[in-house]
Amino acid sequence: METATAPGLPSGPAPGQTPGHVSGYVHGYSAHESRRLGDQADTLAALLHGPAGGQPGTAYPPGARVLEVGCGVGAQTVHLLESSPGVDLTAVDVSAVSLAQARERVSARFPGARVRWLRADLHDLPFPGGAFDHLFVCFVLEHLRDPAAALAGLRRVLRPGGTLTVIEGDHGSAFFHPDSAAARAAIGHQVRLQAAAGGDALIGRRLHPLLTAAGYRQVEVRPRTVYADQSRPALVEGFTRNTFTAMVRAVRDDAVAAGLTTAEEFDRGIADLERTAADGGTFHYTFFKGTAVNPGEPRERPDGEPARRA
Repeated sequence: METATAPGLPSGPAPGQTPGHVSGYVHGYSAHESRRLGDQADTLAALLHGPAGGQPGTAYPPGARVLEVGCGVGAQTVHLLESSPGVDLTAVDVSAVSLAQARERVSARFPGARVRWLRADLHDLPFPGGAFDHLFVCFVLEHLRDPAAALAGLRRVLRPGGTLTVIEGDHGSAFFHPDSAAARAAIGHQVRLQAAAGGDALIGRRLHPLLTAAGYRQVEVRPRTVYADQSRPALVEGFTRNTFTAMVRAVRDDAVAAGLTTAEEFDRGIADLERTAADGGTFHYTFFKGTAVNPGEPRERPDGEPARRA
């Protein structure tokens, strides 16, 4: 596996350092966050990457040139490699810290995997036009100040006729029993903090208009819903506790420091979220998965070879 840094980026940023058009990463870069992302990806792999609602699963043919944009700690990368062995995979992220974690995660799961790792800004990717057959973007747009511009810019490196897959969540889709005003308030504080940092934790509902406005065609967005109760203990543990509640809990200090709540009020909300994972509790959340095509006919690749349909 190769790791490189695109020209124009410093070789060693401080953890969390991002360009001005990228929001501050509200979840942070801690080892705890890396574990949470891994838990989330493993728990939701079948839901997010399997076929559903008329959409095919996330899988690409051997030899396809695939770019994972914003690979983070590699939590989704391992599932791309699992579902698409033999792809020509390039993974980029703006954080050198995350890239190092991603490379370690992939090496542990797939020791022989061929992945090119590149530290690069998704708004200024160092690739020629039409360099990739498929783009995969998961839980990235929610952290961008201008996701529409990002989506439009990505079309440059996607060959005409190539596909884009985007997955995002929407915190407004969280419903649970027992209901709790304190729990809903804690979730709302996370949404507001992310918005203050330039992101959008409610972006899932906007995927279709964003993709259409960016010039993609054959846009399809479908809900991927998680429902957890005591009859589904793996989802209760992996999603309700270790993914969603852990994510909200992580903003406690920032929410208190911003004056959005008190420590006591926030802790009450987290305790009530924990109750939804206990006997008699239920939890519901919806992700949105979008697929789209870059319009136009395939053209010659930069190396002069005919572009292949993959």
